[in-house]
Amino acid sequence: QVQLVESGGGLVQPGGSLRLSCATSKFTLDDYAIGWFRQAPGKEREGVSCISSSDDITYYADSVKGRFTISRDNAKNTVYLQMNSLKPEDTAVYYCAAELMCGSGSYYLYDNAYWGQGTQVTVSS
Repeated sequence: QVQLVESGGGLVQPGGSLRLSCATSKFTLDDYAIGWFRQAPGKEREGVSCISSSDDITYYADSVKGRFTISRDNAKNTVYLQMNSLKPEDTAVYYCAAELMCGSGSYYLYDNAYWGQGTQVTVSS
């Protein structure tokens, strides 16, 4: 059952930027660690970034460090993923999830995680 809603994906040229949003009307995102994941065709799902429930810990995959930034807007009950300097290898469907543990060096996704339906990001010239 879809609990979260992602938006902001699209087609962008290499070097461009996109900001993805993850929102829900079903619960307060601030109560949860939130993660962003992606899956490209023929590849396994990859954890991209997460932010702890207290906002004091963030995690980034090595492949996106220095280019992606995760943040929250509690007033809008939304978590963002700002993606800069996009590369063709960033092309994937991006999903957000709640119910995970987020550490500075890793994350753990619980079996009862809430997911969105995903948003497509395509980086191509």
